[in-house]
Amino acid sequence: MNNIKFWKMSGCGNDFIMIDAREKLSLDIPLAEFIAKACRRGLSVGADGVILVERSSKADYAWHYYNADGGEASMCGNGLRCVARFAYLNGIAPMKHTIETGRGIMRAEIRPNGRAIVQMPDPTDCRLRFNIEIDGLIREGHFVNTGVPHVVYFVDDVEKVDVIRQGRATRYHPLFAPAGTNANFVQIGDPHFIKIRTYERGVEDETLACGTGSVAAAVIASALGKTNPALSVETRSGITLDVHFKQNGLTVTDVHLEGDARIIYKGELSEEALL
Repeated sequence: MNNIKFWKMSGCGNDFIMIDAREKLSLDIPLAEFIAKACRRGLSVGADGVILVERSSKADYAWHYYNADGGEASMCGNGLRCVARFAYLNGIAPMKHTIETGRGIMRAEIRPNGRAIVQMPDPTDCRLRFNIEIDGLIREGHFVNTGVPHVVYFVDDVEKVDVIRQGRATRYHPLFAPAGTNANFVQIGDPHFIKIRTYERGVEDETLACGTGSVAAAVIASALGKTNPALSVETRSGITLDVHFKQNGLTVTDVHLEGDARIIYKGELSEEALL
C-alpha cells in the first residue's frame, strides 16, 4: 500500500481524517478495517471518523462518512462542515456548493473566516415525552432522527451527568434496537442558548461535539417551547455551534448548522499506522 495523503480536521472538537478518494483508494485491507485502525488514538492518526470525498454526477462531489468503528453513517453535521471546507480549499468545489450524501443533496457555504454553514436533512420521527428505564430509574426522553437517531434528555446541570454510563445504556437500550441511538444531555440556558454533552454511537464514547446531536437538541427544545428555532449550542469542547430552522409543530424544515471547520494538520498515512 502506498502512503495515503490526508488532512486532519476538527469541527468543535469532533475530529476527522479527510481523504480525497476521487481516484480509487489502493488498500491492502478491507475499508472498514482500514478506518477502524486509522482512527485508533495513540497507535495511528486517531479520530472520531473518516470522510472520503468521491466523484458525483448529481452534485459538486459525494462524501462517505465512517465512524471510528468502521461503520458508515448517513450524516454527521460537524463532518459535513469540515468536508465542505476541505473540498473548497482543495479546488474540488467553489465557496458555495452541493454535496451528495446518503440523505440527499445538501448545500454548503464557506465563510471568509474559515467557518462553514451547511444544510442538514429535515428531521423525522420526532417523539416527545416517553419513559426510558436506565439503571432501574425512569427518565423522560425525547427522540428525533436528524440524519441519524438521537435521544435527548434535559438536565439541570450537564457537568453532573455520567454521560458514559447513561449514554451507553441509552445507546443499547431495547427501545432503540437493533440500530441503537446517540444520547444527548441538554441544559437550557435561555431561549437562545443551550449546553450539550453527547454519547455517540459508532464512536462508543462521549465526543467533544456532535452536529446532528446539537440539531436534535435544538429541535426538541423548540418543540417543547423551551427555546426559539434559532439558537447557539455550547458543545463539550466549549466551542459554540449555531442552529436555525423553520418549525411548525413537530414538522421542521430548512435546517442549517454553522460552526468552525479547522485544519489541524496535513500528512501521509503509512503502513505502520495500520499495524
